[in-house]
Amino acid sequence: MEKALAAKLRELLGSVRWLKDWTVERHPSPSDSRFDLQATLPVQGAKMVNLLIQCKADPRPSQFPYTKVPRDSESSPALVFAAPYISPNMARTCEENGWSWFDLAGNCRIDVPGVFLLERKGNEPVHEPPRPSANLSTPQSARVIRALLVPENAGRTWTQRDMQVHCQPNVSLGLVNKVVRHLRDEAFIESTDDGFRLRDPLKLLFAWRDAYRFDRHQPRRYFTLMKGPALREALVPLESATGGQIAYCAFTAADFQAPHVRQPKTWLFVDAEWEEEYAAATQAKLVDSGENLMALLPNDPGVFYSSESKGERLACTNPVQTYVDLWHCGDLQQ
Repeated sequence: MEKALAAKLRELLGSVRWLKDWTVERHPSPSDSRFDLQATLPVQGAKMVNLLIQCKADPRPSQFPYTKVPRDSESSPALVFAAPYISPNMARTCEENGWSWFDLAGNCRIDVPGVFLLERKGNEPVHEPPRPSANLSTPQSARVIRALLVPENAGRTWTQRDMQVHCQPNVSLGLVNKVVRHLRDEAFIESTDDGFRLRDPLKLLFAWRDAYRFDRHQPRRYFTLMKGPALREALVPLESATGGQIAYCAFTAADFQAPHVRQPKTWLFVDAEWEEEYAAATQAKLVDSGENLMALLPNDPGVFYSSESKGERLACTNPVQTYVDLWHCGDLQQ
């Protein structure tokens, strides 16, 4: 692996035409076990810049050394992380901690302050990426992630049994353990003396957003003559009648939660069991086009977790759920 990564680094440095007489070799100090390779780059005449490279076969963000690169001296070596495959999350972790990085596909961000920046992304992996220990796109994983991310749980320390209770129904303790282990490997959460807690909410939110399967919800297009306050009043009793299995979502939830969002349709999650009651209360009919009500029959009732309830109107999905739905629902606007 080290030989292959050294060859790839030589290829990358060789692509910088003005860079001459550089070397890539094994790290000369066996006592420093952090680094496997060293590159020496002559710049500005006799001045030399060193790259210290750490190689890992299957890196996880949680295993990253988190050693900040000193920026107070131009003579400080640049630290570089190298692996056969580096995930987007691993790359962000490197960059946030001041490390450069590259992989065998030639994806890289090698930053030598004051000298050069070499950045290439988008190459297909040449080494099979390791299979994640948990799939963030499943409804069961989504229940764990929602519980971690909703604002009212901010700063909370969890045990796995606490999490299982929040994720009911149909989430086993074994599944919670599997998801928690994956989130810890990816450094989204961290262990504490009495459980675990969220470490990096934005990274987890973006990872879930990218994995989220909005297409698994079934869209149902309706038209009603009810408008404005009359429609809102007709929907209010459904919240208690359905046991909370209906809520404003997507654009409409955002309209209440972030009032600068505006668009003409009313968007709702409605459990399939209550679709007829919803249609009757709103005097709505199914249509092929021209709808002004967009009902989404969710593939999992977890979308109703921690809905924001207001006495004068129907509840909205929690802000985290609203965000990921908004990110993906643009196609249904067509």
